[in-house]
Amino acid sequence: MASLWRAATGLKEKTNDYDGVEFWSNPERTGWLMKQGEYIKTWRRRWFVLKKGKLFWFKESTITRASIPRGVIPVASCLTAKGAEDVINKLNSFELSTRSDTMYFIADSDKEKEDWINSIGRSIVQNSRSVTDSEIVDYDSTKR
Repeated sequence: MASLWRAATGLKEKTNDYDGVEFWSNPERTGWLMKQGEYIKTWRRRWFVLKKGKLFWFKESTITRASIPRGVIPVASCLTAKGAEDVINKLNSFELSTRSDTMYFIADSDKEKEDWINSIGRSIVQNSRSVTDSEIVDYDSTKR
């Protein structure tokens, strides 16, 4: 789980590299979620912003150009976003998983949980590098 947290918290060569994503302007989704701390496993309420394949989190909900995210998850590195009530025994919980790590979140309601799962899932598909434009085949336009 440490490698996902390192990627999420920006502990890499460029600690403030958001790939030019203006997280303060017209995000795809925002809202409060609970997340576990990396080292001290307490649940903390954080403001999350999903935009252009990145999931940012902050301590406060007022986000400006000067705001500094507490962490960033590159959604394209995630394989799944799904409910996790049966895994962590917390109502309205969901998980984001990569090949090696899993992060858990708790929403305020079941609807919020489902909305986050759908938004993140859509972002995973839109930002996945598994299929490039040149690999997409339009079967409707090919001759038989």
